[in-house]
Amino acid sequence: MAAKNDPYAVREAVRAFALSLPGAVEEFPWGDSVVKVNKKIFVFLGDEEGERPPGVTMKLRDEAAHAHAMSAPGAAPTGYGLGKAGWVSIPLAERGAPRTELLCDWVEESYRTIAPKRLVAELDAS
Repeated sequence: MAAKNDPYAVREAVRAFALSLPGAVEEFPWGDSVVKVNKKIFVFLGDEEGERPPGVTMKLRDEAAHAHAMSAPGAAPTGYGLGKAGWVSIPLAERGAPRTELLCDWVEESYRTIAPKRLVAELDAS
């Protein structure tokens, strides 16, 4: 797993995990890295150039997971109206940022929310 205090290593570990999920592909709309399944984004990973501090954004419908994510240092509902649909943006450079394993759990939850049932079944079978 990623070095605990290196937000770029954490971002890369989360990216690698997201891309390991069935049917996941990376694209770069707006110059930012996103991971999609079935042409729908399930995690935003921000810019590759490091012009902004590293962070991740995912959709968390489960109330407990959403509340937990929102309690992370610097976490906020995602802009552009996405926060109303359960999207949470979490900065990775904040002191006390969530561990990589927890971020990957949340990415998997976001994937399960967005992915077609057949791909979720494939994930569960592996």
